[in-house]
Amino acid sequence: MTPATDAPAPRLIATDLDGTLLRDDKSVSARTVAALAAAEDAGIEVFFVTGRPARWMDVVSAHVHGHGLAICANGAAVVDLHAGGRLLQAHPLERPTALDVVDALRAAAPGTTFAVETTAGFHHEPAYPPVFSHDAGTIVAAAEKLLHVETGAGAPVLKLLAHHHELAPDAFLDLARTHAGSLASLTRSSPSSLLEISAPGVSKASTLALCCAERGISAAEVVAFGDMPNDVDMLRWAGTSYAMGNAHPDVLAAASGRTAANDEDGVAVVIERILRDLP
Repeated sequence: MTPATDAPAPRLIATDLDGTLLRDDKSVSARTVAALAAAEDAGIEVFFVTGRPARWMDVVSAHVHGHGLAICANGAAVVDLHAGGRLLQAHPLERPTALDVVDALRAAAPGTTFAVETTAGFHHEPAYPPVFSHDAGTIVAAAEKLLHVETGAGAPVLKLLAHHHELAPDAFLDLARTHAGSLASLTRSSPSSLLEISAPGVSKASTLALCCAERGISAAEVVAFGDMPNDVDMLRWAGTSYAMGNAHPDVLAAASGRTAANDEDGVAVVIERILRDLP
């Protein structure tokens, strides 16, 4: 598939990070840094749209120009990276709904363990897989306690995470959507069996659409990049979209175009072509 040749000139580039803009070693190549800066200089806004929480945005915070905004937690948060990741908007998962999801997944997939990402930090069950780092305020407890309204001073829940140690990643996602898809938005971005669960209707696409509407930018004027199932809605929404060479099959099917893999600077390849074609 290739992008439509009659598409309007792009006004905004929306790119995922892990497996897309970032190389496998989590670096941003010099070529990609130059391409992002050139796009901004040409008047094209660049939005980072990621499943990462704001506290993990240091890998790209130096490369945000102009507005300084990023969409994090699969659309549950909009943050200002110029202000150290200050939260500007939140689209939280209500705690009672999250508890319903926990109940549904415990019944459908025994052995599932959970973690909770809130605006105040990250908390997890004792059997949840080790994470990269622990915040000073991390609480380790059963999901039912983590989701109690008094835990974390009732901070809004951005994501519920669910991990299974036996089920294959796509099989776990399909099972979870069957049993809990009416309660919340479920997706995944990890190569492991780790699901990311947001409020109903919240996705990268939904929050990107809101940010674009605030700027008078239409979907047709957006170019998006991604590699995993949590990017699918965004790629379908954008007027022009690219699956990375390393993308999941669902992403390859959803995107209107394809580019090189993340380790081959696939995002930069397309941006450079866009800039060459500008009038």
